[in-house]
Amino acid sequence: MEEHTIRIVVADDHAIFRDGLRRLLITQKGFTVVAEAADGKEAIQLTEELSPDILLLDLAMPRVPGIQVLRELAEKKHPVYIILLTAAIQPFEVIGAFQLGARGVVLKSSPPERLLKAIHAVAVGKHWVEDAALTDWTQILRRPTSVGGLTSREVQIISAIQSGNSNREIANKLAISEETVKRHLSNIFGKLRVSSRLELAILATKHNLGSWNTTSASERTPSVCP
Repeated sequence: MEEHTIRIVVADDHAIFRDGLRRLLITQKGFTVVAEAADGKEAIQLTEELSPDILLLDLAMPRVPGIQVLRELAEKKHPVYIILLTAAIQPFEVIGAFQLGARGVVLKSSPPERLLKAIHAVAVGKHWVEDAALTDWTQILRRPTSVGGLTSREVQIISAIQSGNSNREIANKLAISEETVKRHLSNIFGKLRVSSRLELAILATKHNLGSWNTTSASERTPSVCP
């Protein structure tokens, strides 16, 4: 059986970066770069005209920002799979991008092999965040949860995780040790049935966990629908 060729549009406003991506991709078996876009408006036009399998989209695009490109293509129900390329991104931004239809997020500082893995994963219907292929991330959003057992400290830590803080930064903000932060995170993971910081951030954003009144968080048990 003949291998399917993955057709790709590269959208980035930096010509050197675009050229580097194109040179990388055309060396890969099964990949073809069908067009390059220098801004968000052009990315939308080329995607609509050429119907590629994958759109590699810079998040910080001129004329039409990357998030707006996502929004417009989602509104038009275009079937293209979009991988965002960005210098930095927060967990809540990943969630928002996924909810608008993005399939993957890759940091520009990542090694080339990671981008190639992301393209292969996304092309077969998976979601990708950095070096992790998330087959069922949407199940995290749908997962019902009872959060009445969270302590005020745990809610503070969840809020800090949503903002992208490391364990060390959380420890400094809350004047506790990193070891204590790790223990709290272990308890939070167990209570909410998550296994990573990304899952925690997704669930917390969906159910607004980090913005509760921390003085009474352990006493509240809201009704959360999946």
